[in-house]
Amino acid sequence: VQLQASGGGLVQAGDSLRLSCTLSGRTFTHGPVAWFRRAPEKAQEFVAYITWTLGRTDYADSVKGRFAISRDNNKNTMWLQMSALKNEDTAVYYCAATTRNMGDYTDYAIYDYWGQGTLVTVSS
Repeated sequence: VQLQASGGGLVQAGDSLRLSCTLSGRTFTHGPVAWFRRAPEKAQEFVAYITWTLGRTDYADSVKGRFAISRDNNKNTMWLQMSALKNEDTAVYYCAATTRNMGDYTDYAIYDYWGQGTLVTVSS
């Protein structure tokens, strides 16, 4: 299974950006796909997840109302639409997937497959 993340870049505070993640090698009919991020000198942080089949979503409080996660089952692709970006959103963003359909979907430990990361830099 491979995940390919893209869409990162340098933006200004208040701008929007959309990240993409393409999954290949396996059809995910159960479990969630998610975005995590790691800011410089900080621990990895959950951002958002969406369940592949039902489209149920959850977000970190820090991004709720600004970010939106979505997926297209037919294209095996998911996106993270980020709006009203802040300096503190600067991080490497990773997409992740798992075949598990129970557990804490905000916990990075349950994810088996990871993308390579895409850097988002938000400047003032």
